[in-house]
Amino acid sequence: MSDSESDLDNGQNESSENNSEVEENGEEEQVESDDEKKQNSIEKNVTWKDLGLIDVLCDACNELKWKKPTKIQLEAIPVALQGKDVIGLAETGSGKTGAFALPILQSLLENPQRYFGLVLTPTRELAYQIAEQFEALGTSIGVKCCVIVGGMDMVAQALQLAKKPHIIIATPGRLADHLENTKGFNLKAIRYLVMDEADRILNMDFEVELDKILKVIPRERRTFLFSATMTKKVKKLERASLRDPVKIEVSGTYQTVEKLQQYYVFIPMKFKDVYLVHILNELSGNSFMIFCSTCNNTVRTALMLRSLGLGAVPLHGQMSQNKRLAALNKFKAKNRQILISTDVASRGLDIPHVDVVLNFDIPTHSKDYIHRVGRTARAGRSGKAITFVTQYDVELYQRIEHLLGKQLPLFKCEEEEVMALQERVGEAQRTARLELKDIEDRKGSKRKSGGDNADDDDTEQFNGARKRIKHFGGGKNNKNRSQKFKKKK
Repeated sequence: MSDSESDLDNGQNESSENNSEVEENGEEEQVESDDEKKQNSIEKNVTWKDLGLIDVLCDACNELKWKKPTKIQLEAIPVALQGKDVIGLAETGSGKTGAFALPILQSLLENPQRYFGLVLTPTRELAYQIAEQFEALGTSIGVKCCVIVGGMDMVAQALQLAKKPHIIIATPGRLADHLENTKGFNLKAIRYLVMDEADRILNMDFEVELDKILKVIPRERRTFLFSATMTKKVKKLERASLRDPVKIEVSGTYQTVEKLQQYYVFIPMKFKDVYLVHILNELSGNSFMIFCSTCNNTVRTALMLRSLGLGAVPLHGQMSQNKRLAALNKFKAKNRQILISTDVASRGLDIPHVDVVLNFDIPTHSKDYIHRVGRTARAGRSGKAITFVTQYDVELYQRIEHLLGKQLPLFKCEEEEVMALQERVGEAQRTARLELKDIEDRKGSKRKSGGDNADDDDTEQFNGARKRIKHFGGGKNNKNRSQKFKKKK
């Protein structure tokens, strides 16, 4: 039952006590609900054309199956098309990329030039994703994008920049390197600057690099600042780089989407792995993102799950960029159903088929929880998020509940069923420890010999892991595995 319905019910129950009061309340509620209905029907009926977009871009949106604008797009695009600076605050997964990409592309069509827009993002994976969206929206108009991030060859990037793309998508650190070291490259022609996930850019201490970049781009430009959360640093940045901005806030400061089902599970620390395997088995058939606190733990957990025959890939900051992209692509292509990551993948990544987010290690910053669980239930779809709480995490978990303003329900697990897996998980843990040691030894020997250790990043070549997960996700293997688990139980 919705809140408005329960309020009306309460009103009816109290009618005998105070009729006049109820009539007043009822009228107020009726007015409110009528206003809401009008607002909803307006939002439902608005088309891309109504926002002021030209036909080419409306067609591009329809081809991407973007049926109608999201709230942030509804409010930000008309303002941006009027040539104003925008601060957009919206929950993660609400369509922020489209909200800044579409006005920039429309402006580019009206005034074609190279080095037209610059988008700054905190993480490399997000940069590639934004580039994909720009290219998808601009396919019919021949938009050229260039991604400038760390971990890739600078000379190859310099050659790309020499071709003078329309849109540059970059992480601040690598862009600052190119401004200092690449001859002939400057940003004097830039007309649009976008800072996406601005709070994270500043939390990652890119302030020095940002200052360098802001000094060398024209003051006569449009600036868009997008973030899921507003912090003191973002306010400072807003004062420094925006002129008379229009602030658009389509949700509360810290909010998760309505269709996200959130749970917690309270477990002893020593049985975390056993509970993880149990939940993966209970919810099998879904695709999972599992968040760990350290790079080492992502690899260890991936190795443990693989030795149980589950197709898991790790993604963390110490992997080479090519390996990070390879891991992400395996997951996006549904070749693997489990992505185990540090917070490097918690921001902005749009992988539509993520069904369940597991917070294996609870985030130390409550705001990171919002971003992690935002990887599922995106763009109107539903999703689940389950947070593992051990005896050492109670305070951190209470902070998350305080931030959300509600208590989360318990995810029910039958203890007997969980403990039936203990022996098998124990064997897998031992295998993972040995394989992890093997990886560290190989890395150490390569460092001594001066070789590149990038080949060790993905870990799938170790101890026949590939054979074990060759056909994960379909056919007989998956059935056999679930039957084995049930027999064991």
